[in-house]
Amino acid sequence: MSGELVDRVRQRLATLGGAVTPNLVAQAVRAEAGGVFGDADLLATLRELTQEFVGAGPLDPLLRDPATTDVLVTAPDQVWVDGPRGLRRTAVEFRDEDAVRRLAQRLAASAGRRLDDAQPFVDGWLPGIGAGGQVRLHAVLPPIAPAGTCVSLRVLRPAVHDLAELGALGTIDATSAELLTAVVAARLAFLVTGGTGSGKTSLLAALLGCVPPTERVVCVEDAGELAPDHPQFVRLVARPPNVEGVGEVTLRDLVRQALRMRPDRIVVGEVRGAEVCELLAALNTGHDGGASTLHANSPAEVPARLAALAALGGLDQAALHSQLAAAVRVVLHMRRDRVGSRRLAEIAVVEPHGPEVAIRTAWRHGHGWAEGRALLTRLLADREVGLP
Repeated sequence: MSGELVDRVRQRLATLGGAVTPNLVAQAVRAEAGGVFGDADLLATLRELTQEFVGAGPLDPLLRDPATTDVLVTAPDQVWVDGPRGLRRTAVEFRDEDAVRRLAQRLAASAGRRLDDAQPFVDGWLPGIGAGGQVRLHAVLPPIAPAGTCVSLRVLRPAVHDLAELGALGTIDATSAELLTAVVAARLAFLVTGGTGSGKTSLLAALLGCVPPTERVVCVEDAGELAPDHPQFVRLVARPPNVEGVGEVTLRDLVRQALRMRPDRIVVGEVRGAEVCELLAALNTGHDGGASTLHANSPAEVPARLAALAALGGLDQAALHSQLAAAVRVVLHMRRDRVGSRRLAEIAVVEPHGPEVAIRTAWRHGHGWAEGRALLTRLLADREVGLP
């Protein structure tokens, strides 16, 4: 394949401006090639340039695989994919470092972001890429990434599993399924915790599907991941600032708006900042049964994680513990093992303990009931729901 032809076509497309389509690439290749190049060279050039200018380039097949959760580029010849089988290296390769950089910059532009030497890193959302979901883009250019441009793409697909499907997948067992159903029926506010890719959003969506159809659920998210089977599910999605740095709508803004929408239950897809202050306040003002997800390595770490996030919103540790004790009742902890299987590992209860709160484990996968069982029984009994 002629590198000179590729460069000429690239320059022609750059001068045209506007959106680049596969037909436009083909026209540019024919115009620049003339009758000099053979069919094989023309097809190879067309394939390379279509990948460069359309979609996510050579990463498109990986993103469109329904099993893919992450695509990671660490070098032109090192493209990794994560999914049910864990992290593994693929056979996909880029021509050179410049090809990786061009793709990163084009994707950044698609997300309404800037990526260049003056702004060498980017974080944004890519609509219309991947198998039925949004893609979160993160990219870093040299010299911040000395070894070369790094691109991280996380595929966020609508979480549509119900509890029966999670049971079939081995995520929950019969006992935990009954416990989860009881928690939702009792309108106990809960947090779903776990690490990245542990299945927090899938479990939350399944539990929201168990909410009675007569209750209105208003959900606030960074991206539209939650898609429970519920007739009164209302979603509000945050909006990042545009290239000029204006127009941002934060999760914190949307939690305030959700309170004015006559919610029976308020849900935040994931708390990761100061919006935890509004969420806890909402759960303390008569909105029982609310929920959210939270990155945490274990239920015991939840108070410290929330205190760190609440500090961003001006809430001190004492106030956070006071709010938490009255707002959140149950913590559901998800874990992903080394082979990629996701399961509900622990059900814990939030217990007021003097000026602070303590997390008591009520049930643990593989071990059964634990010390917090009596407390969970009382919480359910107070709402006239029996423990399975």
